[in-house]
Amino acid sequence: MVQQSQQPNANPQLTPVLPGPGRPGGGGFRHGRGPVVKPKNFKGTLKRLWSYFGKERKVLLSIFLFIVVDSVLTLLAPYLIGKAVDAMSLHGGKVDFPLLETMIVGLLVAYIFDAVLTFLQGWFMAGVSQRIVRSLRSTLFQKLQKLPVAFFDSRTHGELMSRFSNDIDNVSNTISQSTTQLMSGAIVILGSLAMMLVLSPVLTIASLITVPLVFLLTRTIAKKTSVLFKNQQVELGKLNGHIEETISGLQVVKAFNHEQKAIEEFEAVNNQLLDVGLKAQIWSGFLMPIMNAINNLGFTVVAVVGGILAVQNSITVGVIASFLTYSRQFVRPLNDLANIFNVLQSGVAGAERVFEVLDEEEEPADAENAVPLVHPKGHVQFENVMFGYRADVPILKNIHFEAPAGSSTALVGPTGAGKTTVVNLLTRFYDVTSGRILLDGRDIRDYTRDSLRRSFGFVLQDTYLFSGTIKENILYGNPDATDQEVVAAAELANAAEFIQRLPNGYETVLSENGGNLSQGQRQLLAIARVILAKPALLILDEATSSIDTRTELHIQDALLEVMKGRTSFIIAHRLNTIRDADTIMVIDHGELVEKGSHQALMAARGRYYQMYYNQFKNVEGAFD
Repeated sequence: MVQQSQQPNANPQLTPVLPGPGRPGGGGFRHGRGPVVKPKNFKGTLKRLWSYFGKERKVLLSIFLFIVVDSVLTLLAPYLIGKAVDAMSLHGGKVDFPLLETMIVGLLVAYIFDAVLTFLQGWFMAGVSQRIVRSLRSTLFQKLQKLPVAFFDSRTHGELMSRFSNDIDNVSNTISQSTTQLMSGAIVILGSLAMMLVLSPVLTIASLITVPLVFLLTRTIAKKTSVLFKNQQVELGKLNGHIEETISGLQVVKAFNHEQKAIEEFEAVNNQLLDVGLKAQIWSGFLMPIMNAINNLGFTVVAVVGGILAVQNSITVGVIASFLTYSRQFVRPLNDLANIFNVLQSGVAGAERVFEVLDEEEEPADAENAVPLVHPKGHVQFENVMFGYRADVPILKNIHFEAPAGSSTALVGPTGAGKTTVVNLLTRFYDVTSGRILLDGRDIRDYTRDSLRRSFGFVLQDTYLFSGTIKENILYGNPDATDQEVVAAAELANAAEFIQRLPNGYETVLSENGGNLSQGQRQLLAIARVILAKPALLILDEATSSIDTRTELHIQDALLEVMKGRTSFIIAHRLNTIRDADTIMVIDHGELVEKGSHQALMAARGRYYQMYYNQFKNVEGAFD
């Protein structure tokens, strides 16, 4: 995962005077290129981020007390410095050593306590920052579990991962770096201004001449960087999405000799990030050099005016020394706040991208009168079902059929005809546009979504295995199953043989998505996982497509055994695997064009016959 680095800002110190399946739009690589984003709602996002501080009020109060005491010491130090300077210029040049020693001791104590309090502020603030980020990350992950499949169909995995890593890291940096500086900066600015007025109103007016320039500069640069930092996070998400997709599809990239093209595409996205990142850093980099020039101008004005007043005996040299330090302390928080604003721009940009996901519409809540699906029989009915991923592009058109409990129904047809969409609707990954789907005589929307989905077992064409042991992956179907049941499920799926050949058997650790197994072996484990779950209804989406013919013959008997007494929906392109299905439905362009048994459809010599003939016309005995 690519991460954007940031330069941390030093905390102000006391300073003396000296410094998937069914996806609409098909497959292929997507690089997350979207429309140009609008500037973020800085105030609204910052206010929302602040709401996460609610549980940390007691700790924040402690930090605030540390900051108040620390700020008092910060304000005391210049006064002691001025007194020390005056102690060395009293009585015709004689040094008042007792007063000087007292001031030096006072300064040492102030600096020591300042160091301790600064450490405590950082210690406590680090805990606050990490707990808030943990809460934000947990909220984001929980939100992802509630989002509909359509949300993930329209976004790359890498772009979503970028929100978990880069964006939340930016939020963490903003909280840890900015919170204490904002609080201490406000106190020091007000306190320094008050002390400056007490020491010399004339010098105070002279030192404030540059303040309007500071605010004008900050406002001008902030307008530009606010958009650039948001765009930088967006481009970073695109880059992560491209990297994730390229790595996941590396075998395909190599198989088609597209390495150079992948590099060129990466360079294009990387250059986009470079362009916007460079602009963001350049504009934010303008701030501190110009601020330093303005500060030096103000320091010069104070020194000149102070010198004139000292010559006129209006103030002492010690007062000038104290005032110069106070003026530095007054301006330094302004500098820090300006610099913090750049950090805030990046952090709030990350927070807004996180909140964008949190604000996404979740899967519709269960109906108020929804009931759990208990002991389902598996009687399925589609009644005039219409559906489209987009309102203007229908995918399924007036689908009407019935699958009795315990029956097997095969869905066949060309790629993109709508076969997988049928089972997506059945499991409520999507809801129908019109019509209704009944399970055991009741609309599936009347059941709780969780209980409905627990009634199904899935074996998909693109199976997924999690990092962990083979045993843990099989147990995913039923976490409470015993070791004997795991072994029995593996044997029934014909997976036990290859598992036993592995060095650690069922305790063999799999890499991400079972990368250390063949595609066929991964599919066998997926079948074993479903067998262990013992669902009432089965969905087999090209379940044997990645298995060789010899293994397929062995597993067909196992699948038939598992399907006994269970309503099963089989999606297949290899028509020889669904000959024994009770009902075969031919779907083309979203319409149900034929249905019946294998024998009846072959006798009708319609669309199914043509498909079967094209597949097996050269196979001896295929039409017996």
